[in-house]
Amino acid sequence: MDEKKGVEITTQSDAGVVSFQAASISDVEEINAISQKIGDFVEKNQPARLIFDFNQVKFFSSQVLGMLLNMRAKLSVYKGEVIIIAINPQLHRVFKITNLDKIFRFFPDVKSAIKTTSSTSED
Repeated sequence: MDEKKGVEITTQSDAGVVSFQAASISDVEEINAISQKIGDFVEKNQPARLIFDFNQVKFFSSQVLGMLLNMRAKLSVYKGEVIIIAINPQLHRVFKITNLDKIFRFFPDVKSAIKTTSSTSED
């Protein structure tokens, strides 16, 4: 079976949705390529929210945490937000252990993330 790699980036409402395509995200070169692709999307589109969909992911390396923090820094320049959705409980523990659960918001799916953040991000 051919395992998909990389990410798919779509736009919904004023959010960019980054869907990881692989069950494991640990290859350094692949993570660098993903980070570059997301960074280019952010620079071009400046989304108010960047939603990372971890539905397919069963494992990721610590470099993914660094990528999330880097994207958070890029978005913070214009008050954008990084949101994480559909993460399994074992991976969510990594965020709790590192206290990153305090700086990212988590939702079960895209619909709830967009609905909740839209109603709280009134200008």
